[in-house]
This record gives sequence, structure tokens and C-alpha cells, in this order.
Amino acid sequence: MDSIVQSMVASLDSVIPKELIVLLISMIPLLELRGSLLAAGIMDMNWLPSMILSVLGNMAPIPFILLFIKAIFNWMKKFKHLRKIPQFCERKAMKHSDQIEKYGVWGLCLFVAIPLPGTGAWTGALLSVLFSLKPTKSLFFIFIGVLIASFIMSIVSFGIVNKLLY
Repeated sequence: MDSIVQSMVASLDSVIPKELIVLLISMIPLLELRGSLLAAGIMDMNWLPSMILSVLGNMAPIPFILLFIKAIFNWMKKFKHLRKIPQFCERKAMKHSDQIEKYGVWGLCLFVAIPLPGTGAWTGALLSVLFSLKPTKSLFFIFIGVLIASFIMSIVSFGIVNKLLY
């Protein structure tokens, strides 16, 4: 992920504002919040505005995923050449389903909060739909998970602990 983010920053930094780069990267599946805060750190941006932009950008697609992904996947499954995409996404998401089965929306929150590859808001929203959790409740708990992940990644990307202590 580091090399992808670095190449994106290198190619976009002279073209669009840094804040927009952070916002856009935070909306990309797989990169999401982790990638955007890494990009902000690479561009030597202030941690608080970067964190706010990352959270906003990461959360922007989530309501649409919660409301429409099931219908989109059902439509895609009707076509032989598209069928593999939703099947792949569902299989990938279900690999992480133990927490959600056991703890419900709190498991969803924890799943999103741990900033590891494949555990972001996009996958959390997909899991919420696959487990038929209530969209409004899921949106709230995904948001809490994204906030927690943003604090963890801000510490990692910006060395906030060092800045606060020294």
C-alpha cells in the first residue's frame, strides 16, 4: 500500500491541492483512511485537518454502500461476465465475519477500528449488508470505528505521541 500511496502523491501533488488528494484517497476501497493519512504524512500536512478530511472522505460512500450494494450485486450476478465481482467481494468480506457474528454492531465497530488491510469502512459496510444489520445503526458504528482507526493511524503516520511528549 505504501508504494501505491507514494506514487499517487508523487503524480498528483503538483496538480491538485494536498487536501483534495487526502480526501480522494480516503474514498478509494482498500486504501481508504489508512492510505489517506499515510499520504498526508508523506506530504507533511497538519495531522488534525488531515484526520478530519480522511474521516469525511472515508465515510462519504458508506451510506450508499449500505443502501444500494445488495441491489447492485444482485444486478451484477445476472450477467455471467460480472458475476465474479460480487462473489469475490462477498467471499472476501465473509472471511472477516466472526466478529460480526459474535458481537453484532460492536463487532462491526471493532472490525472497522483496527487499521489492517481489508478491515476498513467499505468492507464493514458490506458485512453489515450481508448480515442484514440495520443501516442507520451500522452507519453509526462504522463511523465510530473510522474515528478510532483515524486516531490510531494519526499516531502512526504523524508520530503524534512524540509531538505531544516532546
